[in-house]
Amino acid sequence: MKATFGAGCFWGIEESFDKVKGVTSSLVGFMGGVTKNPSYNDVCTGATGHTEVVFLDFNPKVVSYEELLKVFFNIHDSTQLNKSQYKSVIFYHNESQRVKAVGYKSDLVKSGLRVVTEVLPASVFYKAEEYHQKYYKKNGGSCL
Repeated sequence: MKATFGAGCFWGIEESFDKVKGVTSSLVGFMGGVTKNPSYNDVCTGATGHTEVVFLDFNPKVVSYEELLKVFFNIHDSTQLNKSQYKSVIFYHNESQRVKAVGYKSDLVKSGLRVVTEVLPASVFYKAEEYHQKYYKKNGGSCL
C-alpha cells in the first residue's frame, strides 16, 4: 500500500519512516502544487505550491496505516502553522486513509491540541533529485 506525508524537511521524515518495520520503500519528493516536474530549487521559491513529502510503500500486514499516522504525528510539530513547502500534511490515497487521518487528527484536537495538519487527496508525486534520496544514509548523518 501507499502513504504520503509532509512534515518538514523530507530528509528527516524519510529517515524516520525508513526505521519503521513494514515500510518497504520510501522516496522523497513533492506533492500538492501546480508546477509539473518541479526541481528542489523551484519548490524552494514558494511559487510551485508543492510540499516536501515522503512517499511510502508499506506492508499493511506488518504495519497499519494508523501506526504510520502515529509515527507521523510523533516526529514533527503538527501545531505549528507553516505555509511553505514544509507544512504538515497527510495526502490520502483512498477513502479508508482519509477517514483514519481525519479521525486521528480529530482525536488530537479533542485532547486540546491545536493541530494545523491538512488532510488532502493525494495528487501527482514528483520524485526529488537523486541527491535528496536517503540523504542521511548517504551522508553519514542523522536527524534523530
